[in-house]
Amino acid sequence: MASREDLGSWLEGPAPAAGGAARLGLPESGNGSMASLARRVVALCLDWAAAWGIAALIAPRNTWVPLAALAVMNVILVGSLGFTIGHRLLGLQVRVLGAPGEGTVDGAFVGFWRSTVRTVLLCLVIPAVVWDGDGRGLHDKAAGTVITRR
Repeated sequence: MASREDLGSWLEGPAPAAGGAARLGLPESGNGSMASLARRVVALCLDWAAAWGIAALIAPRNTWVPLAALAVMNVILVGSLGFTIGHRLLGLQVRVLGAPGEGTVDGAFVGFWRSTVRTVLLCLVIPAVVWDGDGRGLHDKAAGTVITRR
C-alpha cells in the first residue's frame, strides 16, 4: 500500500527550478524560504473572497468593484504591512529582494511604489501567472519582491 510520504503533497505545488531559492539567497525550507505556489494561490483566493465581500457591501451590482477592492487592499496592506489578509492567514509575507545572492533585505519596507507596481500587474493577471526560473511571478520580479514563509 502506498503511503502519503510516497505520493508527496500537491499542496506544496511544483518544485521551483533547481537552485531557485539558492540563486535568490533564500533558505530551501522553513522561515524565510520561498512560498509554494499552492500557498500563494490559496492566499489569493482568500483575498478575492474578502474583496467580493467588500464589493457586496459597497456596490453589489457593479462587476468592477471587487477588482478595485482587491487592488486597494493589496496596495495598502502590502505597502504598509508587507502582507495581505490571505498572506497573513497562510503565514506568508511579501519581502524586498536584495541583489542576486543576497537574499531578502530584512526589515526593508516594501513601500507603496513597489506594492502599486505589483498590484497593477497582478490585476492584469498574465504577469502573475507567468513565472521565471526562480518560481517568482513576473509581477514580483518587476517590483523586486518575493513571497516568503513567515
